[in-house]
Amino acid sequence: SSSSSSSSSSPSCGKGQVVDVAIYESVFNLLEGVVSEFDGAGVVRGCSGSTLTGIVPSNLYRGSDGKDIIIGANGDSLYSRLLDTMEVEKESCLRSYDSNAKRVEKQGEIDIAIGKWVKQRPTDATLEILSKASIPSGLIYNVEDMMNDPHYIARNQFEQVEIGELDRKLKIPAISPVLSRNPGTTRHPGRSKPGEDTVDILEDWLRKDTRSIDALLEAGSVMKR
Repeated sequence: SSSSSSSSSSPSCGKGQVVDVAIYESVFNLLEGVVSEFDGAGVVRGCSGSTLTGIVPSNLYRGSDGKDIIIGANGDSLYSRLLDTMEVEKESCLRSYDSNAKRVEKQGEIDIAIGKWVKQRPTDATLEILSKASIPSGLIYNVEDMMNDPHYIARNQFEQVEIGELDRKLKIPAISPVLSRNPGTTRHPGRSKPGEDTVDILEDWLRKDTRSIDALLEAGSVMKR
């Protein structure tokens, strides 16, 4: 989902603008490095840490396709329904953990059992089974899922920049939130080698002449590539 609000584009112009932002973008912005890692090197950064302390079962479980899903069957009736969905035998000791206090003590055993069940099939198949049983669950998005998601794409969550060392453009996260009058954009992705813009900065920003720049370079005060 997304929301919008108005904002003045500057203290003096007196004209407002729409601020376009989606709820998930606040988290997405914290993961900005994963986009370039995946687009540039095909690296899919995974999850670290998964359990919800003191509430069992609430954890991540990996399917046969290598993707993770979250299952939150921590209520007594939900847990019983999950065991039914998993076709756990009536005489199984898992059935005796009928309160959260008991399940907390046996968290490891329960998670192993659920993990083995989830591992038997791709995550989308497991999610479909859990959905039919009305058990809270969901896919944990990795960067590949994000970059192929129609919602991300439709909201222009990615932009492309030129990188000198690559023979193609590299995708990076677009600037958010989006302002209707003056939306943000990446002017430059940065340099891979220090000193590539030294002369331009000294000339254009600091108004140094050629002689002054040469003196700085000779003295080793600055460097250029």
